[in-house]
Amino acid sequence: MRIVLMKKVPEEPLLLRRWNELVVQMERPQVFYTCEWALAVQSAYHAALKPLLFLGYDEDDLVAVASLATDASGDEVSFLAANTADYCEFLCHPQRRAEFVEAIFDRLKQLKMGTLKLANLPADSATPNALRTAGKKYGFHVHLRPAYSCPQVELGSAAQRQEFKTMVKGKRQLRRCLRALEREGPVTATYLHSWNEIQAALPAFFEAHVARFQARQRTSFLETGERQLFMEDLAKRLSDSGIVTFSSFKIADRPVAWSFGFQFHEGWFLYQTTFDIRCEENSPGYCLLAKILIEACDMSSMARVDLGLGAEGYKEWFANSARQTLYAAVTASTVRHWREITRYRIATEVKRSPRLEAAIRNGLSRLGL
Repeated sequence: MRIVLMKKVPEEPLLLRRWNELVVQMERPQVFYTCEWALAVQSAYHAALKPLLFLGYDEDDLVAVASLATDASGDEVSFLAANTADYCEFLCHPQRRAEFVEAIFDRLKQLKMGTLKLANLPADSATPNALRTAGKKYGFHVHLRPAYSCPQVELGSAAQRQEFKTMVKGKRQLRRCLRALEREGPVTATYLHSWNEIQAALPAFFEAHVARFQARQRTSFLETGERQLFMEDLAKRLSDSGIVTFSSFKIADRPVAWSFGFQFHEGWFLYQTTFDIRCEENSPGYCLLAKILIEACDMSSMARVDLGLGAEGYKEWFANSARQTLYAAVTASTVRHWREITRYRIATEVKRSPRLEAAIRNGLSRLGL
């Protein structure tokens, strides 16, 4: 395999088409792997990330893509989409994954780039084993640890879908919330796909997301201009294909819950959701999720709904499966390798003891850390 390294993701129609053809060869294709996603990240975060695009060729045929990046310092390599994507991967047919990862490690060693932090790798892909094999061959230490468990709803057969819909509609809390919201006006769920419609709806979504976090003395990542620019650019790039699905739950004409998601290769992915904090008592976000799940059950093209990163309780009320992700720390330094392992083990033990975790947090607070 011949490797071509580029310092920018070019906006070339031929590359975009061939890149996205590789996406559908993956174990489970994801919108996060598309060329459009990489281009949107590059556009929004150009000041903080420096792309390292590895293209693998058999003669003139593109057979592999890895969109990596360094931070401004250039010290560490990560996935370009690490801070925006729920899943990140090396794109090629699974049978060629080991060959491709080895070729990248060989090039990184030549470039004297000895540290990689690879987030959100699907645990069920061929990549973890490929990383271990390539690490041994090229003198890199590889530490893989669990990252996130992504709750999912597998829709199953027609009979299973009907059973699931009946279960969702019959939930007592859902019926109670809908009755309370309906006192203010008729409730509806809408699903937008065109760029003009989504563009008009995004400002209210951003505002509600920020307000919800502020109400809990937390900071929404949507407060940053870069993240808003990224989501706008991504929606614009993908809207013509019908992939972006912007869902909203309304009382009369007033939206009170939103979901920025994607319908892509048999899956409906709920990427970012929020609700109007003023309606929190009646759980409009929960109502919108129920509406989306019912809608997905009626779509023969849908095999699953992925509820995204995070272990929020409302997801567990519906999920019947989960997909595990991993975090891979790869380094040529033995000291850094054991430091990474030690930190992880200490953090794991601390989480197992709420009393110890509280004591550490209290100590750090007193020190002003």
